[in-house]
This record gives sequence, C-alpha cells and structure tokens, in this order.
Amino acid sequence: MSKETILIIEDERPIAETLLYALGREGFGTHWSMTGGEGLTWLRAQKPSLVVLDIGLPDCNGLDLCRDIRTESQVPILFLSARAEEVDRILGLELGGDDYVTKPFSPREVVARIRSILRRVGTPVPANEESEGEAPLSIGPFLEDKEKMRISYHGEQLELSRYEYRLLSLLLGRPGKVFSREEILSRAWEEPEMTMDRTVDAHIKSIRKKMRAVHEEDDPIRTVRGVGYALEL
Repeated sequence: MSKETILIIEDERPIAETLLYALGREGFGTHWSMTGGEGLTWLRAQKPSLVVLDIGLPDCNGLDLCRDIRTESQVPILFLSARAEEVDRILGLELGGDDYVTKPFSPREVVARIRSILRRVGTPVPANEESEGEAPLSIGPFLEDKEKMRISYHGEQLELSRYEYRLLSLLLGRPGKVFSREEILSRAWEEPEMTMDRTVDAHIKSIRKKMRAVHEEDDPIRTVRGVGYALEL
C-alpha cells in the first residue's frame, strides 16, 4: 500500500461512508468491511495502519474481534460504539484498544483521534488541508475556496451561512451523486441527531434563492423526491 491505510469495520453504511469521505479528504487510504470476518481476512492480507472497529457487528462482538486481532497483530484500534457505558470503554482499552468514540460522533473528531494515535505509535500521517494550503477549486459555474469557506457562483460570491456552505460544499464534492437527507445531515451537521430532515430542505431552498439572485435561469441542484438532492452541472 502506497499510503497509510485505515481499515473501517462497520456495518452501518451511512457511518462508514462518512468516515471514508472524511479520511479520503485528509489523504488516507481506506478500506471498508461490513463484517468482522471480512475485516479480519483483509487485515491479515493487507496490514493496515489502523483499524476503526465497531463494537456492534452483525457476525461478532467487536470486543471479541479485538481480542482475536491482538493474538497476531499490534495494529492500533479505535473503537466505535453506540453505547457510552464506562465498562465498555474500560474493557475495550484493556483488550488492547487505543481509543474509543461513542456514536453519534463528529467525523473531524474521529480523524483527529486517528492522527493522534498514529503519531503516538510513530506512523507518518498525511499533511492535512490546513497545512497544505489548498487552491480554490473550479467546478462548472462554481469556484470553491475551502480555506476561506467561500463559494462563488458565475463569478459572484454567495453569502452562505456555515451550514449552507457545508451542504453546498458536500454536493460540489461529488457532482451527480444523490445524497439522502440523512447522509447530508451526518456529513454537514455537527449534531445530526438533534436536527430534522426538513432542516436540509430549508437550507436547500435558501441556497437556491441565493443562486437565482445571481443567475436566475439555472437551478443546478436536483431534487430526488423521497430521497434527497444532487448537484447537476
């Protein structure tokens, strides 16, 4: 493997895809396994730099899987769990886990903890976007400056709120991909569990209004009824 690769063993697709996206943007290689058995097989063959391990897997308990991994590998392990009981955290660390994150979580927090673990064990980590200084990205009629959190449309800067920026930036990152409302909330909102789906609709409506004020004829955001939204260029 040419770069540090994170193995994600997680059966919930929205959570896994959120982590794959966040880690990919930070320069990590990634691999996703939905079951403990698949993850263990891949780990033995590829030897990743770190494992993100869900405790509640469909085919096994993540704590038991950690015990199995530790019989043959000292790869760093970051636990994910929907439960916050202290006994789970203590047991996970005693079994050889390096850190523990409770769902729901911020993807940025998980990435930061992964970086911290890798530095602690002496593994090189990719430079993050803040240290590299990313140039503005041109996407169709849009120009996104990630460092300044600004997006221009047909040459005019859009006055976006924090969440409007995050939402539009998410769509710009994957033109044509249909994002469900749940996926948008999980990736763009800091506390998605405290937010309703219709909040996404309200923010989309506001973004469209601001874009129409710049270029009335176009509406690049496509609504997929019953699902969510996509950016069509």
